[in-house]
Order: sequence, then structure tokens, then C-alpha cells
Amino acid sequence: MWIYLFLGMYGLAMTFILLYSFAQANLLWHFFRFKRNREPMATLDDPDLPKVTIQLPVFNEKYVVQRLIEAVCNLEYPSDKLEIQVLDDSTDETVSLVRESIKKHTETNIKHIQRKVRTGFKAGALKEGLAEASGELIAIFDADFVPDSQFLLKTVPHFKTQEIGMVQSRWGHLNENYSLFTRLQAFALDAHFMVEQMGRNAQHAFINFNGTGGIWRKTCILDAGNWADDTLTEDLDLSYRAQQKGWKFLYRPDVVSPAELPPVMSAIKSQQFRWTKGGAECAVKHLKQVLRGPFPFSVKIHAAAHLLNSLLFIAILVVSLSSLPVWWGFYQGLISPHFFKAAALFLVGFVLIAAVYFVANLSLAGYSRKGLLRYLWELPVFLSVSMGLSVHNGQAVWEGLTGIKSPFIRTPKYNLENKNEGWSGNVYHLKNVPATVYVEGGLALIFLLVVVLSVYTATYEMILFHAMLAMGFGTVSLASFRGPGKTASSLTTRV
Repeated sequence: MWIYLFLGMYGLAMTFILLYSFAQANLLWHFFRFKRNREPMATLDDPDLPKVTIQLPVFNEKYVVQRLIEAVCNLEYPSDKLEIQVLDDSTDETVSLVRESIKKHTETNIKHIQRKVRTGFKAGALKEGLAEASGELIAIFDADFVPDSQFLLKTVPHFKTQEIGMVQSRWGHLNENYSLFTRLQAFALDAHFMVEQMGRNAQHAFINFNGTGGIWRKTCILDAGNWADDTLTEDLDLSYRAQQKGWKFLYRPDVVSPAELPPVMSAIKSQQFRWTKGGAECAVKHLKQVLRGPFPFSVKIHAAAHLLNSLLFIAILVVSLSSLPVWWGFYQGLISPHFFKAAALFLVGFVLIAAVYFVANLSLAGYSRKGLLRYLWELPVFLSVSMGLSVHNGQAVWEGLTGIKSPFIRTPKYNLENKNEGWSGNVYHLKNVPATVYVEGGLALIFLLVVVLSVYTATYEMILFHAMLAMGFGTVSLASFRGPGKTASSLTTRV
């Protein structure tokens, strides 16, 4: 019977989410067992400090590039052992702003590197800069970062151990209280940088360089095959290649590298598309090798969960769409109520995922009452918006798995920290409205109609789920139509 086809799709997708939640629960367990990866902080008068090259990949970043250069020039490290490369692929006034900033720091060894042919996007820039880098260690910061002035003194000592190939810091957030969307992004990223990175590192599983806010051993990059541009997440790709070569990575959650969060939906979507598609591309490229490699079973399981986590968006989309005929089947008596009672098992997955976000966010808030109250409203809103992104991100995952290539689309930077500031006039703001936005709007209306019908027919079993889907798809769709002339006022929230 056709209704059981949709019930099977619903069950399979929910099973995938449940299995993923078990992997997350294991990371949460090891989060509590994480031993701080600390070394005595280096001193400026240490004669054995290695030379460090800091790479700053930049492409049309006129709003933030001078702030970045100023912060990097203020890093505490012997000037004779520090080299800064501004890898500038810009085609606008960013070029002149970089030159202006360099003139203010004549005492610092800063090189303004401009490629004649901009191939390979960020990976290509990093690779070309690496060929000229004189440092034994390579630190990387994206344009929207403001690194801790003691970043190098805190991370460099780890490289006394020869097998250490990379040290990653935790991202902080310069503008997490700017709007609802920046709060939700911080909510998600904190779970990754607390529970996931710490949980994996505690059990020596694969972790990833997050593209910025980390420092590499140059020989590790070269031994792993250097930067490659065949995926949209060159950082994840190189991380897996290096660790498969035997290099060890360390995570320092106590070293914070603050950065800007995208304040508008179009920028969030461009970033999400690149991350999810790139993750799927890396799964195709590396998962088979890792599973066949000489790694412990637990490491393979977490690598699979890590590389396949973008599939959650396809699973969520399948669950969402198949829930409509399943709901109708229950209402018409085509499906036994026993199936619905059995489906309660899947609630375990959501409880486990909620626990991960609970610990990650409240641990940073010191398990305070204020942090708890904020968590109680953030979790359902975050889950709703994440489900609302399933169409957009599902397309990205599908393209990544099937080998469809697309260009590297940068995430616009806005340099917005004050709630009273808007993004009116930002020349990098993405103005196009893709077709998926209309699909999201249509799904919001469909699920809203189902919620109304559920009330009318007194079939309340799935009403909360459908209400969250209506809110999520509606929020994502409406926010995607917001133009560059809008301010943040209507999206800000008091936290």
C-alpha cells in the first residue's frame, strides 16, 4: 500500500537521525573526559621560538581588512621571527586599504601578495603563499577575525612535539547579540567548538582545521599534499589527508579567536551552502579510505558521522515531506496507532541532541540561570530554522555527493557589532533570490495549513513538529527576501 512507502521513508530518515544522535552522545561523554591541551605559554625572550608566517587570505574585504591587519600586527611575538602575508585577490578598493595599513606598520614584516591569476580561490591563494613562506609554522586568519594578541605564545609551544601538525583554537563571536540570526549561529557553532571538537580530540578521533584561527606545521601541509581546490572545504580536506598520514591535531578551547557572524540570511545561506556541499564532497573523497584504514573502530565511526553530518539536512527534508502522508494516514485510519507509539523511540535522538546543545552553550555561560533561560527559547527556534534550511542545504549536499561543481562563493563581511547599525549600502550583499526560496515559502504555507487542519480534526500527534516546520520554512523564506536597504532593527532580539 502506498502509505507504507512514505512510512518507510519516514522511518529510515528518522533512524539516520537517531544513529547520528548516538554518535553525538558519545562525543558528549568524551567532552567531560577532555584533558586540557595546555603547554606553558612561550615567552618573548625564548631564543628557541620558531619563525612563524601568518597568512591572511583576502578577497574584496574593504569593511574588515584594516581591522584584521591591525589585530595581527598587535600579536605578541618577536618581530624578527614573524612574517605576515596578506594574500590579496581583491578587485576593488580593498587593495588600496591593504597598502594603507601596511604603511602604518613599517616595523613589521608584512608582504602584500597579489596573484596574477586567481585560480583555486582560497586554497589557491594559500598554496601560492606557502611557496614563499619562510616560517616553520603557518597561522591562518580569515578577514573577519580578530585574533587574541597572545595566540602565538599560547599555541606555538605545542609544536615541540614533532608529531603535532596543527593546533586549532575556538571561534569566539564579535557580534553574537546583534540579531536573532547571529544568536542562532553562535548557538550552533558553540556546540561544534565545545562538544564536537573536544569530544573527538579527547578520544584521538579525526578533528578538522576550521579554515581559520589555527596554526599548522609547514611540513605537515606539504606532507599531506598541500592545499587543494577540488572541494569547497579545503580545510576539512587537508585535515583528513594530514591525519591519515599520521599527523596529530590538538584543540585548544581556551584559546579564543573572535570573528564576525553573518547577520543576514543571504550571507548565512552562502556560508551554509559552501560548508554542507564541501562536507559532502569530502565524504566522497575520504570516507572509503578512512573506513579501510588502520584506525580504531571508534575513530572510523566518528569519522563517518563527521563526514556524513551534512546528510542530516536531506534526512530532515525526507522526514518533513513524508510526514504529510503519514499524518494523513493516521487521520484516515490507514496506519495503525501502534506505529505512532513505536515512533516515540525516535524522540530519544532529539533528547540527545538537545543535551549536546545544552551542555555546549551552558558550559560557556557558566551554567547560569540566564544561560538556561536563553537556552530554553533558543533550542526550539534553532531547530525550527535548521529544518527551514533543509531545502537549501539539501540541494548543496546532493550536488556534493553527485559531483556537481560550483564556484567558491565568499561570505560577505559587514563589520556590524552594534545593534543600531544596518547593512544598507554594503556592496557585497548578495541580492539574488534563488528558486529554493519560493519552495521554502510554499512549504511554510503547506505546513501551516496542516497545523490548522490538525486543530480542526483534533489530530494533535504531529502538530508540534509541523508547527516548527511552518515557522522554520517561513522564517528562512521571508528573511531571504530582505534587501540590503533593510536595517537589523526588525530582526534584533534582546538576550
